[in-house]
Amino acid sequence: MSTLTLDKSRAPAPTAARGMSSWEFWGLVLVIPYLLIFLVFVIYPVGYGLWLARHPQSYVKLFEDPIFYRSVVNTLIFLIVGINIKMLIALGLSGFFVQTRRWIKWLSVLFILPWALPSIPTILSVRFMLNPEWGVINSLIFRLTGADGPNWLNDPTLALTFAILMHIWKSLPFWTLILIAGRLAIPAEQYEAASVDGASNWQKFRFITWPSLKTLYLTSTILSMIWTLGDFNSVYLLTGGGPADLTHVLATLGIRYLRLDQVDLSMASIVVAMPLVLPLIYFMMKRLSK
Repeated sequence: MSTLTLDKSRAPAPTAARGMSSWEFWGLVLVIPYLLIFLVFVIYPVGYGLWLARHPQSYVKLFEDPIFYRSVVNTLIFLIVGINIKMLIALGLSGFFVQTRRWIKWLSVLFILPWALPSIPTILSVRFMLNPEWGVINSLIFRLTGADGPNWLNDPTLALTFAILMHIWKSLPFWTLILIAGRLAIPAEQYEAASVDGASNWQKFRFITWPSLKTLYLTSTILSMIWTLGDFNSVYLLTGGGPADLTHVLATLGIRYLRLDQVDLSMASIVVAMPLVLPLIYFMMKRLSK
């Protein structure tokens, strides 16, 4: 009995009684700076922006501005047209680059450069190429035909089209890599068995590749929509929202109001984009949780 009592007295105290362990202490010390950064640079700006956009009158003035409705339409065109074209091309290119030929591997290195390079120099270089007076494209047109080329960025339709093409060109390598990874995860035995059965390439894609990639493809599409809603560079660096503010999207509309010293409308234009973002986040998280 005395031995049992002695063993109990030597037993370690519960964690709560001993206080915080050294691992817990240093873990807390290392986490606190990140929490402070998140509080200062994320929570505070978002909260301050919502506070600035709290007045109903700001939304009344926003909805009375015709540029706002044009920006909403441009954003929807950007999402529906740009993302679907981009993801379809990425799906096709993923099948091309998954081949093991040496020259394809070297070509893939060049293909990934637009995504790897910074946005500002690459997009501004395209803007200089489209300059109507001394741009490379119009200079080439003049040398070949003797006629002056068009003012590419002075037409709203052409300007928005080039902005969408710029977005596709810049982000296409990333989504192609994602789908290549999905293709490489498919067992090669399935394709070998299909070849033995005499299946065509289209049948292999329809019954093997697409069922395996469908979830990844749809999830990537939703995530691309979320990121594209916040794509500021493709439009602002290429067109600046012009001509006549007709190529603005919701991601750049706030800058227009800031330049007009209308901070409340700038914050309101960001808040009204949340009904587009939140459902996308919900569907993505619901799909990932399956």
